[in-house]
Amino acid sequence: MDETVTVVRLHAVTDGRTRARHSLSLHTVLGPGRRAPRPGLPAESVRIVQLCRQRRRPLAELAGMAGLHVAAVRVLASDLIDAGVLTVPVPDVPSGQGPDVQMLHAVAAALRLKFPDAAAKAG
Repeated sequence: MDETVTVVRLHAVTDGRTRARHSLSLHTVLGPGRRAPRPGLPAESVRIVQLCRQRRRPLAELAGMAGLHVAAVRVLASDLIDAGVLTVPVPDVPSGQGPDVQMLHAVAAALRLKFPDAAAKAG
């Protein structure tokens, strides 16, 4: 496939966005959310949801299985999290262990969903 065609396709899939609203690493595990996908969802987003309904999957695996660039999957997954179609599941953490990065990502995603207009304040 021509590189120009690939770039144009990624641009179309993400509506020109290059940054995800949520901070999702390659290792962030995504699972199904409580809401069903809305009708008219792009085929790439539908594929990501289907894969996550089979089992929880890391973002990197979703990108590989969907045949999309990781940056595009980050943007699409972030949109699906905002819509309640995907979640960042909070794993069980045995007591006595430090904070888990996966859990912190899940909490941050849930807070952004609950308070979309809130701005982070440093210091």
